[in-house]
Amino acid sequence: MKCAICQNGETSSGFITVVLEKGETTLLFKKVPAQICENCGEEYLASDINRGLLEKANDAVKRGIDFEMLRFAA
Repeated sequence: MKCAICQNGETSSGFITVVLEKGETTLLFKKVPAQICENCGEEYLASDINRGLLEKANDAVKRGIDFEMLRFAA
């Protein structure tokens, strides 16, 4: 896919680290699958990946987690 930001690079599959914060909760997800622009480094998440991250984040907030580091599992 062509990068929507720089409009020059093509994206390829890779893995990224995602940090989500809400209130007092901070979550760090490692090895999250993404499309990454070879030119500018912009990262794109698939909608199902994004939905999964947000569900896990909302659950962590409800459980009162301050900080958690997770390896993403699809």
